[in-house]
Amino acid sequence: MSLPSEPEIADSLLDLVGKTPMVRLGRIGADLECDLVAKVETFNPGGSVKDRPAVAMIDAAERDGLLKPGGTIVEPTSGNTGVGLAIVAAQRGYQCIFVMSDKMSPEKVALLRAYGAEVVVCPTAVPPEHPDSYYSVADRLTRETPNAFRPDQYSNPNNPAEHERSTGPEIWHQTAGRITHFVAGVGTGGTITGVARYLKRMNPDVQIIGADPEGSVYSGGTGRPYLVEGVGEDFWPTTFDPSLVDRTVMVSDADSFLTARRVTREEGLLIGGSCGTAVHAALTVGAELGPEAMVVVLLPDSGRGYLSKIFNDDWMMDFGFIRCEGDCAGDVLAAKGGEIPALVLVKPDEPARNAWALMRDLGVSQVIVSVSTELPLAAKEVSGMLDELSLMELAFREGDALDRPAAELMSPAMPMVGIGEPVARLVEHLDRSSTLLVIDGGHPIGVLSRSDVLGYLAAKGGPR
Repeated sequence: MSLPSEPEIADSLLDLVGKTPMVRLGRIGADLECDLVAKVETFNPGGSVKDRPAVAMIDAAERDGLLKPGGTIVEPTSGNTGVGLAIVAAQRGYQCIFVMSDKMSPEKVALLRAYGAEVVVCPTAVPPEHPDSYYSVADRLTRETPNAFRPDQYSNPNNPAEHERSTGPEIWHQTAGRITHFVAGVGTGGTITGVARYLKRMNPDVQIIGADPEGSVYSGGTGRPYLVEGVGEDFWPTTFDPSLVDRTVMVSDADSFLTARRVTREEGLLIGGSCGTAVHAALTVGAELGPEAMVVVLLPDSGRGYLSKIFNDDWMMDFGFIRCEGDCAGDVLAAKGGEIPALVLVKPDEPARNAWALMRDLGVSQVIVSVSTELPLAAKEVSGMLDELSLMELAFREGDALDRPAAELMSPAMPMVGIGEPVARLVEHLDRSSTLLVIDGGHPIGVLSRSDVLGYLAAKGGPR
């Protein structure tokens, strides 16, 4: 091999952003007639597609005088945009404050702190306008921090513009213009919007498919909590142009996580939950297509930020995504029968008297306090519980106790167990708590008591 005339050395890590490879998903797509190809964005220096808009947004802010030397970058992020911004900040001498929701993996928080960033964690189960939401907290920190700049990836036009400039042309070139369908998760909407603009300009017949978590507004949800990270939203960002999307595929947390694990094991490609969302949507679309079609699915990051979650069997079992061999919580729940509702719910602002009325009428000894009473419930929506013993004691001590809001009187939520957890683990939990909340695919579906487990064991003659 002959030597180049000049050393092939990048002047900065930022020069390595983009030009990511594509790979055929031949094993995961073996049953499809179409060609299934992945655009692998983990090859960016920060490990995700978000490196692209991170550089573009800071370049524009410097050019427009919005970010001064020694300034501070403040941004709400699911982690990946934060990493991209942190790399730019390290290269150019800025400070960083990132605001994240409490559903993000500990690896993501630790990674941002490794770059020297300050990380503020906020609750997930609050609306965007709530003062504790990560959008509101980011706004407040931007106002309070001297010489601060918020890129605001949700409204910054440089976000989709960068994907129109780089990601879209790369995909068109790498597929030699053969692409017929493009599939990507929708978070800020920047990636899918920018890529769609370019691809549809080159060929208006290219179909753009958004992959969206169950509960996100893009596929008709209300923004209720879900577990997959970095994709979906509870509001409509201005960086997203829905008119460019031909179809949206709703994907459950279970399908997202199990698909990510399957791709990792069958393709040797370690991907995260939002990648699983996109691949599941691509498989759904691909199943309808013939051999003339080429489906390109964008994989935004790797699975390294999710080792404590979707690649941890205990976590997956705790949230009801996988099950053990032998007797499990689901078997005990099924044996209860259906005489009473599986979940008895009251909202935090309802008077405790309503909770007592439900206990009396239904013959139950406790109710769940939840910010929503719409099923399926999300685990993050459970606030606490009320039980008849505690209410009796409060009513005896305080005459007006039952007229106070449930949120003021509730106890912490009962322990949660996955539907696939072994009966032995239920017995361990019930040694410390009288009841357990059973979770299936991230959704509470029923309550188990000591008598439920005892009745099951008595009928079965012990665990198997």
